[in-house]
Amino acid sequence: MRRRPFPYDAEAARAHLMQADPVMRGIVKRVGPYTIEARGEPYEALLRSVLYQQLAGAAAAAIERRFLALFGDRIPRPQEMAAAADEDLRAAGLSRQKASYLRSIGEHFVSGEIDNRALRRASDEEVIAEVTRIKGVGRWTADMLLIFCLGRPDVLPVGDLGVRNAMQQAYRLDDPPDAATMERIAECWRPYRSAGTWYLWRRGDVVTL
Repeated sequence: MRRRPFPYDAEAARAHLMQADPVMRGIVKRVGPYTIEARGEPYEALLRSVLYQQLAGAAAAAIERRFLALFGDRIPRPQEMAAAADEDLRAAGLSRQKASYLRSIGEHFVSGEIDNRALRRASDEEVIAEVTRIKGVGRWTADMLLIFCLGRPDVLPVGDLGVRNAMQQAYRLDDPPDAATMERIAECWRPYRSAGTWYLWRRGDVVTL
């Protein structure tokens, strides 16, 4: 997946979090530099995100290899994805439901209802509204698209279990926070809530804070 120059200043985001939030300051110091990258085009990012839904590890990698092999070991073009036969996708290890989701992505891009260039120009809320029209694409997938593909700086995925659990631990909450509590805690991270989210994900990779 092609990497692109990151669209905002990663060091500015890191510095802002350290200044704005004492808890986040400790996490940032332990994790280190903010090294997120913007990758791929929206179409291929959506395909891969849906492909990996509810899959992990070796099984996910094996299914991805078989899926790509159907198209000459590459990401299928939207026209190819929309026309893919159900039996071929099922033989690659995809459920009938997931096969329909992937075809739906292809169909939306073939029809022009959704377009890579238009998504890049759209606001965060417009992106969410557009891509969640696709069958099988929910708010979490839209948030991941905004953070990792479109490189948007101020996204807080309140539906992400890893972020909720990390926030509970880091801020010493009795229970996993609900969306309103997450929004309140992360308010001071603006306009770099994506960076705060990334640091919470990475928190588990270092010694317990």
